[in-house]
Amino acid sequence: MFVSFFPQPKLFFTSAAAWSLAAILFWFFGGEQLGALLGLPPAAADAPPIIGIAVLWSKPFLWFYIYFVLCVAAFYAFWAWYSPHPWQNWSILMTAVILFFIYFNVQVSVAVNNWYGPFFDYVQNLMSGKSESTNSEFYIGLADFSWLALVGMNVQVVNAFVVSHWIFRWRTAMNNYFMAHWGQLRHIEGASQRIQEDTMRFSQIMEDLGSTFVQSIMTLIAFLPVLIRLQAHITELPIIGAVPQPLVVAALAWCLFGTISVMVAGLKLPGLQFRNQRVEAAYRKELVYGEDHADRAQPATTAELFANVRHNYFRLYFHYIYFNVVRYTYLQADNIFSLLILGPSLVAHKITFGVLSQISNAFGKVTGSLQFLLTSWSTIVELQSVHKRLRAFEATLEGAPLPDIDQRYLARQSAEDPA
Repeated sequence: MFVSFFPQPKLFFTSAAAWSLAAILFWFFGGEQLGALLGLPPAAADAPPIIGIAVLWSKPFLWFYIYFVLCVAAFYAFWAWYSPHPWQNWSILMTAVILFFIYFNVQVSVAVNNWYGPFFDYVQNLMSGKSESTNSEFYIGLADFSWLALVGMNVQVVNAFVVSHWIFRWRTAMNNYFMAHWGQLRHIEGASQRIQEDTMRFSQIMEDLGSTFVQSIMTLIAFLPVLIRLQAHITELPIIGAVPQPLVVAALAWCLFGTISVMVAGLKLPGLQFRNQRVEAAYRKELVYGEDHADRAQPATTAELFANVRHNYFRLYFHYIYFNVVRYTYLQADNIFSLLILGPSLVAHKITFGVLSQISNAFGKVTGSLQFLLTSWSTIVELQSVHKRLRAFEATLEGAPLPDIDQRYLARQSAEDPA
């Protein structure tokens, strides 16, 4: 699954994590200041945030874009020299492009959150009669949001297109790798299904799950400082009282509680899903044999095999009952949790409508990113099932070299479809 697309996967992912951590730490401990050498200094600590689309091409942002490109180029150059791979342009460069698009959209969300404060305070003053305004001023304020939404939407569309192609390239690499070793794999039960269907399902799940996971991490990194800044308006939590970093403590505790609850409730699901795959494969295999041999797929045999399918699905449905009770109860409670936290401050008139909107949005972004396991558990269960099947399948090829078919495919692809 991985050796076909990534160079030396274990070392590659370890080095990618280490390089990313080093780049992040260097940025926060001096790298951000280096932009001043190019005339792109960071924003002053006491400078008000830039409201609107202009923030995305402000000097601090331009310097970060350059810094990101330099870090990616250094990482790519090392792996292109150390362990050349036929899919390195997609597995390294296009991965970096996807990460940048996700980062960019997260920053658009942060910019929208910064817009909430002054605009909704302005709306509150209009509604209470404390200030006067004109129609043009009101619509200019809405235009700031519209530009952000328009840019974010278009970047998201482009990113979805790139991710789809990236995932299909990964599936192509897996397909080529397995087919190059078909002679060793064809005798394994369900070989055709694993190459065609399981690689397709694996790539589709990775497209959804991988993008969501990366976006959750980047959202957490981007919005946690925003939440820390906004919690200056909050002095205490209900029942608990005054605590340091109240909003961060509340978000972490709430998400930890939900994640542990869902994980405990769903402990049996991966194994049950895997057994479902096995009985489905046995039933499908008998039907395939029946297409070519009259003595196969007889009613008694197929009835027994389908009874196994029925038994496993009914068992899975039963276990999903209490899992869904726990999951949906938590998600419903999550809809009002931020208001429960902000209740004392609202009653004491400590926050305005704009600040309430900013805190609610930032709190929702942080808790949403921390709830990745909770909201994606069913998909993770399915991925584990597919991964088990493919892992057992490819164990036959441990240590097998990357086939030349990938090199030929890339050459043909470059000639026929440069994009």
